[in-house]
Amino acid sequence: MNLTMNSKFSTILWVILLALTLSACAGKRKQEPVSVTQNAQAMYAEAKRVLDSGLYNRAIEMLQAVENRYPFGPMARQVQLDIIYAYYRANNLPQAIANIDRFIRLNPNHPDLDYVYYMRGLANLKADENAFQSFFGIDQADRDLASTRQAFDDFRILITSYPDSKYSADARIRMQHIRETLARHELLVADYYMRRGAYLAAANRGKYIVEFFRESPQVEQALELMVQGYDKLGLEKLRDDAYEVLKLNFPNNRTRISSRS
Repeated sequence: MNLTMNSKFSTILWVILLALTLSACAGKRKQEPVSVTQNAQAMYAEAKRVLDSGLYNRAIEMLQAVENRYPFGPMARQVQLDIIYAYYRANNLPQAIANIDRFIRLNPNHPDLDYVYYMRGLANLKADENAFQSFFGIDQADRDLASTRQAFDDFRILITSYPDSKYSADARIRMQHIRETLARHELLVADYYMRRGAYLAAANRGKYIVEFFRESPQVEQALELMVQGYDKLGLEKLRDDAYEVLKLNFPNNRTRISSRS
């Protein structure tokens, strides 16, 4: 008799404890903040809405929250691409480039790598822009152009590796603009050397323009500097060769040399 009663008491006690446990769990779930239970799709949709509205810094925060909470989710790569774009539009170019390099390193075979290289070209090109100099009409070619050169390489990788990409046509146009900028830069440096009596350095810069920017309008002036530099150095053979090329391609050029070998 006692055993039967004890057994029934134990069963009732167990049922009560189980009910209390389930009730406590249910209560905790109801108290959980909505943001914690929000799924990846909903979080991303809200971040994308903010991004599309132009609030780039806020969008970066929200996209990073999605990436941190769902680093291996189905939208993880798209979130990373959006973060790159947001940093670029927010004019935070170092962070944009850092995220681009990280994406390329971790996703060497991703189908959107053409877009990533395009964005790296844009970011590097923008890094060398100077609003103050542009406003006052100062030629940007007189500054260090390391990022512009890198942008040229980024666009070159794009059109070489992904010739059918929808970004390739614009990349080619930008590469042509970069060539003109780099040619002007080299010409400014060559003229700087010439005015300071560094004739060989000036001639070498002119030669570089002729070899690598042969379609640039700066080629004529580059040949002039080569003729003048070699003439100052007494290198008559090199001077005459440069002069022949100058007269052949620019017959109306007025450069003259004092004597011929």
